[in-house]
Amino acid sequence: MKISRRRLLAGFSCGVLTSQLPSLSLAESEDGMFDLVAGPSRQRLYLPDAPSSDLWTYNGYAPGPEIRVKKGERVQVRFTNKLEEPTSVHWHGIRIENSMDGVSGLTQEPVEPGDTFVYDFVAPDAGTFWYHAHNKSWNQVARGLYGPLIVDEVEPVFERSNDITLVLDDWRLAGEGVLDVASLGSMMEWAHGGRLGNWLTVNGQSRPVTARVRGQTYRLRLINAANARVFEIDPNRFGATLIGFDGQSFTEPAKLDYAPLMLGPAQRVDLMVVAKSDFTIEEVSGDTPYPIAGFSVSDSETTEASRSDKKLQPNVLPSADLAKARRIRLQMTGGAMGGMIDIIYKGKKLQGDDFRTARQAWAFNGVANLAEEPFFEARQGETILVETVNRTAWVHAMHVHGHHFQILNRSGSDVDEGKPWRDTFLIGPDQTTEIAFVADNPGKWLFHCHMLEHAAAGMNTWFQVT
Repeated sequence: MKISRRRLLAGFSCGVLTSQLPSLSLAESEDGMFDLVAGPSRQRLYLPDAPSSDLWTYNGYAPGPEIRVKKGERVQVRFTNKLEEPTSVHWHGIRIENSMDGVSGLTQEPVEPGDTFVYDFVAPDAGTFWYHAHNKSWNQVARGLYGPLIVDEVEPVFERSNDITLVLDDWRLAGEGVLDVASLGSMMEWAHGGRLGNWLTVNGQSRPVTARVRGQTYRLRLINAANARVFEIDPNRFGATLIGFDGQSFTEPAKLDYAPLMLGPAQRVDLMVVAKSDFTIEEVSGDTPYPIAGFSVSDSETTEASRSDKKLQPNVLPSADLAKARRIRLQMTGGAMGGMIDIIYKGKKLQGDDFRTARQAWAFNGVANLAEEPFFEARQGETILVETVNRTAWVHAMHVHGHHFQILNRSGSDVDEGKPWRDTFLIGPDQTTEIAFVADNPGKWLFHCHMLEHAAAGMNTWFQVT
């Protein structure tokens, strides 16, 4: 059995499946900690007659178990590394204490094979977050090391059964439908658009369909866990409204007045939908929409139709003082079709064969990967305005650790989302984007492209809040 476009499309358009979305739960141990174990496992990614793939997973499954707590609760995760290489866990989007951020080489040393590390932090914001490996992420995340982290409101707005987590990923499959490990680390991908897969899954399954009750209101939490793919989704196609981005809720639901919604790597979106009839979430970037998750809607004898009458509860984040903001400029260069550029890597200007041996293809302000000196230093409480200028031929997904920001301006774009809070933003070729945030979280924080191959090949920098 070989993968072809015809078979790929057939897989997405096959008959309605009866399998439920996986129940993602993580039981606490007797001492009140969550036990999270990274290790090898086998899991079928392709069609039912395909063999299983060799993955790296948390607790034996990709995505890993859903960690679910309430706003303000203390989270203690006892992490054990059963891989054959070092790793760490990053808690994406959480405004967390710096020492718990999980960035190998910046906020902690990687956890060696056989060792254990306890992550201990308080979840300050209610919202949709996730966790993933942050050592050689281009390799470890691609093999399955990620999972959802959901922080509920103190008084939940939706019933638990009506609050649905959907982790989206694309996988590069080869042969008879198994994960293509041999192509990991391809310099072609690192210098182009990153690693794109040829098979889509939701919660580890291909096109799952689950039953829902007519008239009920649901929250759908979409998480893009792919290495580099930007999912294009149109909520209007199934009557959904937007209620949050990147873990931060809106005050009121909002109808998307443009299409499609671009969900970049690491980004999340919360949608609200009233189940009136069967509906499908589709990826609409191609000529033919790809159904990626379906919902079978029917009446129930035991459950009355209802809507949630509770209001959304936005988190309180510090507002930027733009009148006193300090402007920082970040210019992105490099990559295929980017022309010859100067790159400083580990204090040395790359020349000739250095580019191939160092495997660096991109630069921020002429510097590839983590420099000894920070991109900038900020006083705690200072408003920072970052002007990011993309001088490359590719789209990038820029992620700020430890903080949320608002997008002030995007050149060439007339989309006005009302300046929602974000922790990751997309920036197109030759585009300039301005973001602003209050640097209120002390420590050393990463600022990088979440196209994971781009980060590995140079798109990493850091800033310090003192």
